[in-house]
Amino acid sequence: MSAPILSIIVLAVMFLLATVLPINMGALAFVGAFLLGAVFLGMDTSDILAEFPGGLFLTLVGVTYLFAIAQNNGTIDLLIRRAVRLVDNRIALVPWVMFVITAAITAVGALGPAAVAIMAPIGLGFAAKYKINPLMMGMLIVHGAQAGGFSPIAVYGVIVNSLIADTGFAFSPMALFLSSLLFNFAIAVVLFFVLGGRKLSGTRVGHFVESVAEARMNVSVGAKASDVDFKGSGSGTYGPRDPAGDGATATKTRQQVFPQVMTILGLIVLAVVALGFKVDVGFVAITIAVVLALISPEAQKGAVNKISWSTVLLICGMLTFVGVLEAAGTIEYVSDAVATMGMPLLAALMICYIGAVVSAFASSTAILAALIPLAIPFLDSGAVSAIGVVCALAIASTVVDVSPFSTNGALVLANAPEGTDKEKFYRQILGYGGIVVVAGPLLAWLILVLPGWL
Repeated sequence: MSAPILSIIVLAVMFLLATVLPINMGALAFVGAFLLGAVFLGMDTSDILAEFPGGLFLTLVGVTYLFAIAQNNGTIDLLIRRAVRLVDNRIALVPWVMFVITAAITAVGALGPAAVAIMAPIGLGFAAKYKINPLMMGMLIVHGAQAGGFSPIAVYGVIVNSLIADTGFAFSPMALFLSSLLFNFAIAVVLFFVLGGRKLSGTRVGHFVESVAEARMNVSVGAKASDVDFKGSGSGTYGPRDPAGDGATATKTRQQVFPQVMTILGLIVLAVVALGFKVDVGFVAITIAVVLALISPEAQKGAVNKISWSTVLLICGMLTFVGVLEAAGTIEYVSDAVATMGMPLLAALMICYIGAVVSAFASSTAILAALIPLAIPFLDSGAVSAIGVVCALAIASTVVDVSPFSTNGALVLANAPEGTDKEKFYRQILGYGGIVVVAGPLLAWLILVLPGWL
């Protein structure tokens, strides 16, 4: 039996075991990577470990550690309140604010995971506090990242446009950008209404703040203190006044002001350094987290325990296994099989599906770089629209980043608020990711390739 066929069988067995048994699929993936690599492919364990996604590991740990501290000292509550006021307390608009901001961040050149790493904790914190469906909030943030991801100056856009430019084909970078933007926006609209957005219409935060106050996800000293305005005075609808009238709450608030201000500055630094200077978001996040821990040791108590270690195991294990799949030639094997089909339209659809399935577990950037060249024979034939195929492939390979095995989906899962049933949330994201993997490439093909209008 060839290595690619064997690796596909191993992957199928892993999915089956993880589905019927309560075993972390990341642990199964590490075992699968070891057995497939060392036993059947003759790889050294050092080569297998080289596939371990160290950068993603640090990103997941660093970002979740940083926002655990921000939650402990009340900064997240504070940011949520300010976000509410920005949209005049209209709850239904907040998910769209998150969508637009995330899209803008990626459109000006940030990688999607960096933007999601910054926006997901804030958006999901708001969703937990004001009873918005967390799946809707998290997925709108991810789709926002993908909506802006193919602008001419965005990382994905630069990659695709440069690859196509090397081939000499006439291509429209703006068509690529707008197709991704509109496709993801349309999905976001559907999600918004399907997952309860209509019920939020016309509702303002002030109408039911008191009813949710007791159900806060984190009743830390910092969170309680942030119920009062920075100046120490009661914040009306948004926070209780000191019932004792002795200034105790105001004193507690003043004690929290400095850590909260430093945390906000830290988040700004994270955005500027990671997005503006292209410094690894994981290193930046964990550095800021340690600085905040030194400033306020009390605020970091228990923060390490809030890191989603099960998610870290899941994602790192799966990506290590995908690396072994690439070493086994599985992806090349499947791609070659599609390329020899001799039916351009069907082959274009199959390549879109390959991009979607593989990208759901691996780097979208790497998949785009690998699959765009595979589309060249179809572009050469003239039987299909060159622009349509490239746009469909780009969308299919990135829209699936909602998967919990992909970086963006993993960040949403890892930032599920305290008190959330993470197993249930994981299955919701997994189910939605499965729907997108099945329907996304087909819809992109039907809209952008089959009509031949691009």
